[in-house]
Amino acid sequence: MDENESLEKETQNLIPEDEKADAEYTEKNIQVLEGLEAVRKRPGMYIGTTSFDGLHHCIWEIVDNAIDESLAGYCDTIHVIINKDGSVTVKDNGRGIPVGIVEKTGKSAVETVYTVLHAGGKFGEGGGYKVSGGLHGVGASVVNALSVWVEVVVHKEGGIYRIRFENGGHTAIPLEKIGECDDTGTIVTFMPDSSIFQDTTTFNYNTVRDRIRQMAFLNKGVKIITEDHREVENKPEGVVPGAKDEFCFKGGVKEYVMYLNKNKVAMSEEVIYCEGKDQDIVVEIAMQYNDTYNSTIYSFCNNIRTGDGGTHEEGFRMALTRVLNNYAKANKFLKENDDNYTQDDTLEGLTAIISIKHPNPQYEGQTKGKLGNSEVRKIVSNIFAAQLDRFLQENPNVAKLIMNKVNLASNARLAAKKARETVRKGSGMELTSLPGKLADCASKDPSLCELYIVEGDSAGGSAKNGRDRETQAILPLRGKILNVEKAQMKRVFENAEIGNLIIAIGGGYEKNGEHFDISKIRYHKIVIMTDADVDGAHIRILLLTFFYRYMAPLIEQGYVYIAQPPLYKASRGNKDYYCYNDEQLDVLKRKLGPQIASRLKIQRYKGLGEMDAEQLWETTMDPKQRKMIKVKMSDAMEADQIFDELMGERVEPRKDFIRENAKFVKNLDI
Repeated sequence: MDENESLEKETQNLIPEDEKADAEYTEKNIQVLEGLEAVRKRPGMYIGTTSFDGLHHCIWEIVDNAIDESLAGYCDTIHVIINKDGSVTVKDNGRGIPVGIVEKTGKSAVETVYTVLHAGGKFGEGGGYKVSGGLHGVGASVVNALSVWVEVVVHKEGGIYRIRFENGGHTAIPLEKIGECDDTGTIVTFMPDSSIFQDTTTFNYNTVRDRIRQMAFLNKGVKIITEDHREVENKPEGVVPGAKDEFCFKGGVKEYVMYLNKNKVAMSEEVIYCEGKDQDIVVEIAMQYNDTYNSTIYSFCNNIRTGDGGTHEEGFRMALTRVLNNYAKANKFLKENDDNYTQDDTLEGLTAIISIKHPNPQYEGQTKGKLGNSEVRKIVSNIFAAQLDRFLQENPNVAKLIMNKVNLASNARLAAKKARETVRKGSGMELTSLPGKLADCASKDPSLCELYIVEGDSAGGSAKNGRDRETQAILPLRGKILNVEKAQMKRVFENAEIGNLIIAIGGGYEKNGEHFDISKIRYHKIVIMTDADVDGAHIRILLLTFFYRYMAPLIEQGYVYIAQPPLYKASRGNKDYYCYNDEQLDVLKRKLGPQIASRLKIQRYKGLGEMDAEQLWETTMDPKQRKMIKVKMSDAMEADQIFDELMGERVEPRKDFIRENAKFVKNLDI
């Protein structure tokens, strides 16, 4: 047997016989999914997920179509209503979907749009839109495919037309004229399919409201109304019976920046606003500096959030740094031989919205997370640079405040650099060596390795003795780390506990979305393990604030977890039961019966330190039995506001939060 035959035989044996596909692979094995079957078969390809986020994505798809009518200049009012039965209605006063027959499909335009993938008025020069968010033409048809039923009513050309689809997009009632009218618009109502959205089909009103508010900011002058018509006695989370909100922002993105800065102290009352148009690309930018140390920069293309940035954001950042450096040199804020400000310096404390409208956007990745059009970089840079420079020249008092802010950031950066390069006082440990208190694991494969960040030396000792030494590392924390939301970089890097975290995790750190290299991290599970009390919760939020501001990709890629240690240990003879909350304890008592339950010896754990190594392993660290919560960041903008509100300098937002949410507290630990 030669090498090739040997290799072929080895390759064939890689897959166990019982896991192989049918040996007969012919034309009979080829499936053709017609119509919308492909969407129902692989819904994640079209909406990302069939969980909470995917459910709400269906609303965004229909609302995007209404917004596109607004971008085309034909819609100024949109209603989004969660109906009594849990369905959703989106109504707009745009031109109305065409009702004539499409030659290529032989169906009405309404039926074509809702039953044929990649069909719509947004393609090519003959399309009905110059600018559109939904370029792929799958929004309406995908929502139809994933719904129990969809009903579309169109007001157009003096008539009212209705069509109904059922069971995943099959036409139940063909398009029919049901009345006369003197207005135009489209009304879409859909009921999500619980066989697709198995986690939940209950829409969260607050999630809908917040997303709609963002759309209203980005489309100045458009009125968007949200309502919750559901009537539920024991209302589940997210149901807000009778709620109604109306959004209409004449100032558009300027008001958006003011809204984002509402819990911060602005450097000046005026929001810097720039707008322009080049090659049919419309650019809008609003920005304002505040007294914090973090930047909040959100970019959009055709109303779609580009969470990973792109060429429009690059053009903005380049122009900002260039203009501020030129102004500083010309006005003696920087001496001739001084180093230029870095991009980090110019971004510190900045809140900015970058919104462009592009007739033919190109995105990197399926989720449209990053804009790729190369021409946009120069267009945004030129428009923004010229108008920012003029603003600074015409407003010297505001310019001085901005330059002082940037100067402080530059000085803090240099001090932080010095702090990072200094040997830790009294520890004998340089920032390039692993922390002495870290009990590392033997494996060097990050995909297998876990880092437990443990509250206190006592719990840390139990965790070290009870862990799986091959894959589990332990880093004890002494007390609470610094609140990075309120601290300059210099103070952040002088904090010993934060230094230990950065070194142990690897990958460096980021500021303003740069420099952190997630490919170099040493663990793919970073587990926060703290006591189930107020202090433990505080330590968790301090750690999450640090990760969000300095290592955001850890959260974005799902590497951060929160351990769930049990709250109770119930013992009867040689049998131990662990309960993670009061509800589980009640269930255990009912299951055992009153006679046995009365003889249970119940211990309420006050902290992790009360568990020995074996108990900690069994309840909290054993991969076969443990319970952990994965920290997700489905909405970075909302997360940013919450961190700012609850961890920032101003006390009032926290007081307001406590007043609004105190009624929901069940177990107060004081």
